Amino acid sequence: MATTASPNLPDSMNPMEKRKKRKLVDKERHHSLSETKKTKQVKDSETPMATAANSFVMRDEGMPGLDLRLFTDLASAEGAVREAAAGELARQAKEIQRVFEEKGGDEEEGVLGLERKDDGFDECAPTVRYAVRRLVRGVSSSREFARQGFALGLTVVVGAIRSIRVDSVLKLILQSLEVTSSMKGQEAKDCFLGRLFAYGALARSGRLAEEWDSDRSISCLKDFTSHVISLASKKRYLQEPAVCVLEILIEKLPADVVVNHVLEAPGLKDWFEGANDAGNPDALLLALKMCEKMPTDSKVFGKLLPYPYCPGKFFTSSHLSSIINCFKESTFCQPRVHGVWPLLVGMLLPEDSATKNKKPKKSRKSGSSDEDLASNLKCFCDVVLDGSLLSSSHDRKHLAFEVVILMLPRLPASYLPIASSQTFVQCLIDILSSKDSWLFKVAENFLKNILDWIDNADLEDSDKRRVYAIVALQKHINGSFDFETHRRTIKDLLSSFKTYEGCDLLIKEFTNMFLDEVRGSDEPSDQSQTTDDNSEIGSVDEKDASEISSDLRRWVIESIQCILKGLSLDREQTFKVQKGVMKFLAVQGLFSPSLGREVTSFELQETFKWPKGTISSDHSRMCVEQLQLLFSNASKLNSLENDLGYYFVRFFGALCGIPTVSFIRRLSDEEQETLKGLQAMESQLYRQEKNCEPGSEEQNKLRSLRYLLIQLLPQLVLRPGDMSETASELIVCCRKLFATQVTLDSSGEDETGDDGSPNVMDVLVDTLLSLLPQESAPMRYCIEQVFRFTCKDVTQDGVLQMMRVIKKDLKPPRHKVVGSNDSDSDSDDDFLGVEADESDEAETPVSGVIGNEKADGSEAVSTIEAETSEDSDEESGDEKTDDMEPILDMVGAGDNVDEASNDSDEGMDDEAMFRMDHIAAMVLQEKKGYTESQLMLFKLRVLSLVEIYVGRNPGKPQVISVFSNLVQAFLNLDIKEINKQLGQKMKAILRKIFEANDYPKGEAIELSTLESLLEKNLTLASRAFKKKKAAANISKEDSMAWNRFKMIKSLGHDSTYWILKIIDGKTLPVSELTRVLDIFKSSISAAFESKKFDLKPGFLKEVFKRRPWLGQQLLGFLVEKRSGSRSEFWHVEALELLLDVIKPLHSRSDSSLKGILERHLPEVSRFIGEMVLHISKKKSRWAEARKSCRKVFQILAKQNMMKPLLENLEPETHAACESLFREQFLASMRG
Repeated sequence: MATTASPNLPDSMNPMEKRKKRKLVDKERHHSLSETKKTKQVKDSETPMATAANSFVMRDEGMPGLDLRLFTDLASAEGAVREAAAGELARQAKEIQRVFEEKGGDEEEGVLGLERKDDGFDECAPTVRYAVRRLVRGVSSSREFARQGFALGLTVVVGAIRSIRVDSVLKLILQSLEVTSSMKGQEAKDCFLGRLFAYGALARSGRLAEEWDSDRSISCLKDFTSHVISLASKKRYLQEPAVCVLEILIEKLPADVVVNHVLEAPGLKDWFEGANDAGNPDALLLALKMCEKMPTDSKVFGKLLPYPYCPGKFFTSSHLSSIINCFKESTFCQPRVHGVWPLLVGMLLPEDSATKNKKPKKSRKSGSSDEDLASNLKCFCDVVLDGSLLSSSHDRKHLAFEVVILMLPRLPASYLPIASSQTFVQCLIDILSSKDSWLFKVAENFLKNILDWIDNADLEDSDKRRVYAIVALQKHINGSFDFETHRRTIKDLLSSFKTYEGCDLLIKEFTNMFLDEVRGSDEPSDQSQTTDDNSEIGSVDEKDASEISSDLRRWVIESIQCILKGLSLDREQTFKVQKGVMKFLAVQGLFSPSLGREVTSFELQETFKWPKGTISSDHSRMCVEQLQLLFSNASKLNSLENDLGYYFVRFFGALCGIPTVSFIRRLSDEEQETLKGLQAMESQLYRQEKNCEPGSEEQNKLRSLRYLLIQLLPQLVLRPGDMSETASELIVCCRKLFATQVTLDSSGEDETGDDGSPNVMDVLVDTLLSLLPQESAPMRYCIEQVFRFTCKDVTQDGVLQMMRVIKKDLKPPRHKVVGSNDSDSDSDDDFLGVEADESDEAETPVSGVIGNEKADGSEAVSTIEAETSEDSDEESGDEKTDDMEPILDMVGAGDNVDEASNDSDEGMDDEAMFRMDHIAAMVLQEKKGYTESQLMLFKLRVLSLVEIYVGRNPGKPQVISVFSNLVQAFLNLDIKEINKQLGQKMKAILRKIFEANDYPKGEAIELSTLESLLEKNLTLASRAFKKKKAAANISKEDSMAWNRFKMIKSLGHDSTYWILKIIDGKTLPVSELTRVLDIFKSSISAAFESKKFDLKPGFLKEVFKRRPWLGQQLLGFLVEKRSGSRSEFWHVEALELLLDVIKPLHSRSDSSLKGILERHLPEVSRFIGEMVLHISKKKSRWAEARKSCRKVFQILAKQNMMKPLLENLEPETHAACESLFREQFLASMRG
């Protein structure tokens, strides 16, 4: 067996050799386990510390024993085990010491193998000496939790046994844990940390204060402080825990003892004096802790603290700048925040600061008022956060976010914008704008803490914090937080308010942001004031304020009413919030003060403020737009209680009555009168609305008209010119619509006689059309609401007014469309009644043939080349009325409708009834690209009115005019993408017409009109698409033309079904429907005879299925035409059509079927003969023909008509039938 190697390896070996040696030693030790046990037993028998077998108790003769397992438990990972072991160790050591003292404290030399040393433990029992030495050595152990456990044991043992002298323990610590020059790396670190934990245990034991109190001549306090400071200067990571040890000591000492002993310790003064240059935050932490313990004006702290010291002077800009290095260097302990920061935050924001009242209140700790608190906070953030940390490294930026997070629990909500300065928020945005940023998670964590700070408060405080969080994040960056960070943080905060108080505070803060006012300046000025009977003019602030950003004001205007979204308050409180939003928008968007910036209204008991300088026109326009949106949302509530529109008119009138308040622009006398008329009419309509039954049609009509008048009030102030005339006409319409209820003083020019006066609904429609080009979506919503509740009274002329706009086009297409056929252009000129208007051809470059369909489904080409754009614009501007004349005639209406329309136009005021002509003329004067898009938008808005009309009046005769004009406009659309939306809208309206449960009825619908529409739509359904020759690739134009052709084809089918439905509803005798039958015969003949007409058999089958009478009347015609057809396809399809007509009669056992068959039996015999004698080469087609023939034989057999059929069959046909159909044919003959 190999000899056991010594575990003591020479230092000359390199680490690898040492590791190999240790492995060899372990291996040999395991193999010689038995010998090792014997050797251990021999050693145990030779030592005085005799223990029994398997016993871990160390005892001396006549003394209690000490359980050595307690030292093992001190290194346990469980905190409870460590605490129990420390308590038991202290109890046993105390008991041993008691017995030792009772015996007189004498011991023989060398007892227990512990040599007596002159180390100051003479009064301690040997076992206690052993325990203390082992505890001191144990705090330097690198085992997990060993330091904590042994330090705890040392604390309780030293604290429990008064015989242990502090100076002896200090000497033992220095001797046992001395760091020599040969120690490096982890070994030296273990000794340093061991001394630190030992000093901490000694400070926690309280023995330092006890010994000084018993003997004030000793220098243990100075020695202890000097040792700790010396240790702190060894390594940087020892500084902060060393300060914590001194903090523990200071807490246990009186203030005078700290001043006279601790502060006088050697090395402490030098440590403080060098802290500024070295950037020592731990020295600053210790200085602040000492000043908390005892007020002193000592200069021992150097420049760390102001002299004389007071917290107010500490947070001045000059002092903070002098100790800025200490703040910068506090990042070495990241990710943990240095202990100096919580202390500074506590000094800056006392515990009661978050709940302070608005009135100035002295703080018990700082002695400063709210103003001093705000000033200190601003200096701290400007110098420390913005000036030092945020302008430095990533670690220091991280620290800045952590410091603000530390402030949140103590921070008053209104001070959050101070803590979140422009530099701070901009840094936050820069980080959040890129997910690749190093500090992205840090910034996200900061936002999360802000949101948690808001949510964790009670309901009222939560809304208050939410307000100032919005202000803090938006004020300094022009309201662009969400935009730059690609988030919804601000939007979510704006839509999360739960209390009226929070909403009201937000409106006030938004007003302050808009006015750029300094928060808290509520004291009145001493300057002179000008007053009158209705108002009080506030002082003019001559102090120059910083220029507020236009973007921030824009954001305030756009966001102020976002708080109303999802607001779950009762109606009363919601109305208060609406009033606050409305007042801000109305005051800032419509009015301006004549003197100063403040006006107090005695009637409203409110003071209104305006920004310094004039509000821009863009901001006024935005205020009006948001105001209109507010009214639009309020009108949907359909409640007269707390009606916002009614309150606005009263509020508007009160402000108009203040002499020192004027509108943002000067109004003419006519506009002033119109404003008064709008207010008076709104009041009358409101009173009448109160008398109506809630939810009735009449109330809805009054409410929609009233809110349209309210929408016009701010528009009239904002926009000069034509708006006044439109508002006046709307007032006249309201007066005439409610002539029996509303009585207003009217001038003679408003009164019109019964003869020659325009219909009031026509004037109303014209007025609504003139308002539609407005950019305001809320205005358009109100227009649609008015039209919705008044459209049942719209006349034919009113409908034609809307359709003129839809059919209006700027220029015809210049070039041919792919798929067009010149040879068919002449025959298509009159397609769907599209003819050129001579007056338009003479005066405008617009052709009479616009977008007509050719035989192949493509669009026609204009026969008149357009003039140059300049000439076109000039003519459009000069001939406003002529330019808006109908470009295309009404479908199927003929000259009668045009004459009626012209007659009605002559009796009406051109400016009143055709203001859209002026609008279109103004559009034409713009550039081409802009005019096309603008005209398309105008058409889309008019189509919205048309959709409302056909939805609420599907059974009115005017729907036919809508249908015909709409089909015509749809066909005139080109295939460009710009018209895609317009075409989809038209298709949707036509689909609504076709799918409605009701359809136009009444004597006013002329059969000739329906016949004309039927003919043209059947022609449309019969069009064939002319394909190009085979090409390698299909162009985009070909694909678009084919898709458009399919849409038009489908439209022709649906239109035919709908027109036949109307004709059927008139319940006319068949004798009066001769023209309808002729139209179908003509279309079917064209399909049978020419390939240029593509009339689908499935379409005809569906027609006969829906209208059986039509199939019965055309049965003989189908038999005749089938025999003369040149197409093999139509040979088979005609037979199937014949069966589709006969089946309903056969299933009902109709007696008329036999007579019909008898009349056309020769023709039936002939086409059966042609079918069986000329067998189709296509198997599928021949299979369909045989199937149809069998069905014919079955029907004839059941009608007992097989014998007459056989008599009419030729011998060849008879033989062919027997050969082809065999048993079925013979069975039919026998039957």
